[in-house]
Amino acid sequence: MKARLKIVLGLLLVGGACAAAYQPVAEYWKQRNQPTWKQVETNKGTIIAVVNSTGTVKPVLSVQIGSFVSGPIKDLFVDFNQEVEKDELLATIDARIYEATVARDRAFLATSRAEVDRAQSLLQQAINNEERALSLQEENEDFISDQELDQLKFNRLSLEASLKVAQASIDQAQANLDNSLANLGYTEIRSPVAGMIIDRKIDPGQTLAAQFQTPELFVVAPNMREEMHIYASVDEADIGLIRSAQEDGRPVHFTVDAYRDDLFKGAIAEIRFSSTELQNVVTYPVIVAASNPDLKLLPGMTASISFRVDERENTIRVPNAALRFYPDIKYVREQDKKLLEGKDWDREANAEEDEAAMSATEKAEVRKKRNRRHVWVVEGDFLRAIEVETGLSDSKYSELVSGDLKEGQKLVTGVEPKKGFGS
Repeated sequence: MKARLKIVLGLLLVGGACAAAYQPVAEYWKQRNQPTWKQVETNKGTIIAVVNSTGTVKPVLSVQIGSFVSGPIKDLFVDFNQEVEKDELLATIDARIYEATVARDRAFLATSRAEVDRAQSLLQQAINNEERALSLQEENEDFISDQELDQLKFNRLSLEASLKVAQASIDQAQANLDNSLANLGYTEIRSPVAGMIIDRKIDPGQTLAAQFQTPELFVVAPNMREEMHIYASVDEADIGLIRSAQEDGRPVHFTVDAYRDDLFKGAIAEIRFSSTELQNVVTYPVIVAASNPDLKLLPGMTASISFRVDERENTIRVPNAALRFYPDIKYVREQDKKLLEGKDWDREANAEEDEAAMSATEKAEVRKKRNRRHVWVVEGDFLRAIEVETGLSDSKYSELVSGDLKEGQKLVTGVEPKKGFGS
């Protein structure tokens, strides 16, 4: 009997000990399984919205200088990257053939002028003979017959025509000489503008053949120190923002790989209407103008461009990481579980595909709702949802348009990883 009582008392003692230890153990496991939330604070600051693109650096103007005449290059006076003045001599073509042509045409012009003098002399002689014959006929009709008068008259008319032909030959000879002199002048290759030689495509002794196509000899870029252009292609979805930025005079910033630590500044010079479609994507050329006093921007460089399209100052900023966070439903308070229950994540992920079947009104409504989101804050052991409406965004923050948030309020962005035993 005593043995049974001892057993019962022992069991009661063990059960009491277990009961007494249950509450601390349960609380320990609850705390151990409770996630540690990553949190960030809202803050006030500036949000700058940008549209990113890439572009190619080009001179404002590239003047291609060619040759109108053929022949071997005799002299070359300039080289790559050399700055030249307007009308400066760049190269010469062997001019011997063209000089000979000029001499021939000058001789032909002199011959034509001599022919005019000869024709004038003969015509004057014919006029004098006709006048004498008419005077004799007035004295006595029998002295000169009508047939003789006709011969004198038509001889004069013939010589008048010969004089006109000779005079026309002078004009023709002069035109030939002018053409030859022009060709002779073309043997001197001169720069039509002041600028820098950015390309030279000939070497001394090279023979040019300009009969079928004008050969390109030099490319001169004027005013490279004053201004360079960056040619960017902007998606049609962003071109409205780019136009607004141009109207507001907002700056454009860009970088080039050659100077990774330098930030260059420019302005939107032009939005061209000549669209390009590639794989169903429509883009428009946007020209950015930038100064280049140090000649760091060289033709052909690739620029990474950020168009500053809008800006908000001294606004409450919501971290984008908090807007992207969706918690596990078991950690959400009961009142907010309906926000997560039955959520069609797949449909939301494929929203762009769903829009293809929507009307224009439906699309506009869906796009408005995209700015209405929920962020989550810690409330006791659970998370509470706060509905917010966002506006302008950059890479880290979004503007708070409406919602019960204050500056410095902590928002959940994720779960801290659990530390293992012995950590």
